Parts: sequence; structure tokens; C-alpha cells
Amino acid sequence: MNALDRRSFIRNSIHSAVATAALGSLPLLDLLAVPAYAAETSPLAVRKGKDIPKLVQETIAALGGMEQFVKPGEVVVVKPNIGWDRTVELAANTHPEVVKTVVQLCLDAGAKQVRSLHRTCNDERRCYTESGIRKALEAMDSERVSLEYMDRRAYQEMQIKGGKAFEKWEFYKPVLEADRLINLPIAKHHSISQLTLGMKNLMGVIGGNRGRMHSNIAESLADICTVLPCDLTLVDATRILVANGPQGGREEDGRATETLIASPDIVAADAYAATLFDLKPEQIPTIVAGAKRGLGIMDLKRMQMV
Repeated sequence: MNALDRRSFIRNSIHSAVATAALGSLPLLDLLAVPAYAAETSPLAVRKGKDIPKLVQETIAALGGMEQFVKPGEVVVVKPNIGWDRTVELAANTHPEVVKTVVQLCLDAGAKQVRSLHRTCNDERRCYTESGIRKALEAMDSERVSLEYMDRRAYQEMQIKGGKAFEKWEFYKPVLEADRLINLPIAKHHSISQLTLGMKNLMGVIGGNRGRMHSNIAESLADICTVLPCDLTLVDATRILVANGPQGGREEDGRATETLIASPDIVAADAYAATLFDLKPEQIPTIVAGAKRGLGIMDLKRMQMV
């Protein structure tokens, strides 16, 4: 069984536990093992603070710690948003301290290898450098950590079962083959999808002409997420981009909210993140499409705050 099959198996094979969890007889750590889209509730951790490394640690600890998501000897892909050649102040990329701390927690949990990558919009070398993520990860000086440029030859066409926008698409093979996928989007405005959060961040690991997706962006992103199940989504909202997204360019377009949001349920994480923009989840077509497709829960009342 390959890594993708293992991740999918976890989400699809514990149906008997769902009803038990809904009745409240399963503890939180057991609930984390239940497929997020199948459960009656989804665990959600939200924390606020100025000290980013401490904030990351506290947020993930609320979900039982990184050991709940990463096991010894596993290969982990940590997927931040590194799409733009923008500095931290412009809030276009995931904060480097968020990325570095998550990677360190994966190592502490026993990960064999932690790989970070993104199919960028601007020049990849400038994006990796200007974002501060290259400097942050290189400072770790670990042979088990890599910040990688994506190889154009390493995409694999996958059928999208039940796809509504597309029947097939090209996905980055190293991500498909990883044991774990941890999604680290930054929360920001987007001129086409209204917001870019966890679901849209996965566009950074697909090939092909991504512009084709914009004509039906909500269903396109739901299609992607059916092929790329995330073990954990942690939304970086330490500083959000509230205008001129997705790349911004002016400091006044950003707003410090000093918040992190984490859940094994990508839809739940995105749904809560939408409220930071004074929006309701049902106002964001991508979130609605994900919930309707069974990828997670968008109803804030059904989320188990931890």
C-alpha cells in the first residue's frame, strides 16, 4: 500500500467509530483518527499570541501534539505558501517561523525526512529567498530537512473520482508518495476565489495549466482535495492579507491578527479562517464545495474547539 493509499485508508475505514464519537464517548485523540469528512464533529484548535514558535507549539499541542499526525520513520511533506517574491511584512507567504517550527515538531516526532516545496508564481529562487523560508530552514542545519525546487518531470496524471470540474489532473509525485502531508497556508484575500486558505494552497503541488481552474475555482479545488488528503491543516493567520491578494505588495493591505488555526479537517480550518475576514463560511464557494463533496465540516457549531 503506497503513502497516498495509506492516508486515504485512514480517512475512509473507521466508519464504525463515527457514531461513537458523535455520542461523545470517544476522547479527543480517538476523534482525531476518525475521517474528518465522515465525522459528526471536527476538532479545531485556535490560539492567539505574539511569540510564533510558542504559538505553533500550543496550537498543535491542543490537538494532541505532532505525534498524532507524524510517526517515527515517516516522510513528511510540509506545504507552505511560497508563491510570491514578497517579504513577511506583505503577508503573501506563510510566515517562515511557522514553517520552521512545524518542521521541527515533525523531526521531534521522529520523521525520517521533511520536505518543503511549492510550484511558485514568481521566480522560485526569489520566492524561496524573499519569503524568508529558505533562511529559516537552512538555519536548522539538518540533513533530514529539505527545501526543494519542483521537478517538472515528476508529475503524475491522476484520475479524479467524482470530479466535477475535471476528470484528471497532474499531481506532484513526491507529494503523492509521502507518508504525511501537512498543509500550511497563509490566510489572505484572493481576487478570484475571494479567499485563499487551505484548500487553495494545494494548487501549489499540481502541474498543468492552473489558469484553467479559475473558471470554476470552487469545484476545481474540491477536485484537487479529493486526491490530496491532508493529515493536518494549520492556517497561518499571524498576519493576514485583507486586500489586493493573492500577492499584495503594500504593508497597509495586511492586518496582524496573531492567530493560528489547526485541524485535521481542511474544510473546518478554512471555515473558521473565513471569520477573520468578517465572512461566513457559506459566503466562500470553495468552502461550500468542499463541504458538499464530503471533504469536511463547514458548520462552526459542529466543530469541537480544543
